[in-house]
Amino acid sequence: MASRQEQLIVLIKPVVESLGCDLWGLEYMSQGRHSTLRLFIDGENGVSLEDCEKVSRQVSSVMDVEDPIAGEYTLEVSSPGADRPLYTLEQFTRYVGEQVAIRLRVPFEGRRKFAGLLSGVEGDDVRVVVDDFEYLLPIESIDKANIIPQF
Repeated sequence: MASRQEQLIVLIKPVVESLGCDLWGLEYMSQGRHSTLRLFIDGENGVSLEDCEKVSRQVSSVMDVEDPIAGEYTLEVSSPGADRPLYTLEQFTRYVGEQVAIRLRVPFEGRRKFAGLLSGVEGDDVRVVVDDFEYLLPIESIDKANIIPQF
């Protein structure tokens, strides 16, 4: 059985792609009777406010017809930004060499938070160098990962 998040991706991804954008990521958070559905979209030349509005209108229409979320929810559409979240192994591979912040679902070697250099991907593991020590973190254990912008 697919998770709620996976079901939403299957429903929403074709809509976003039909508008010339990529679905970078999706976050679904349920808070009692009210939920938030946050979409991050990207494009070859970035994302404009008009792209976000266009995607929001189309996805909202599909959500009204398909009704995959019971109760009220807020739909948010934005670009991933400079501190873009990372969701897939392909996204981690794309940003090898960047500084990242990773939070795990359960502790690994006594810690849940890692901030360091994204040094690669091996199979289903993400390699991160923190204080001259390399960690292999299973992608399925990662709760949240973001690029740390360097200015």
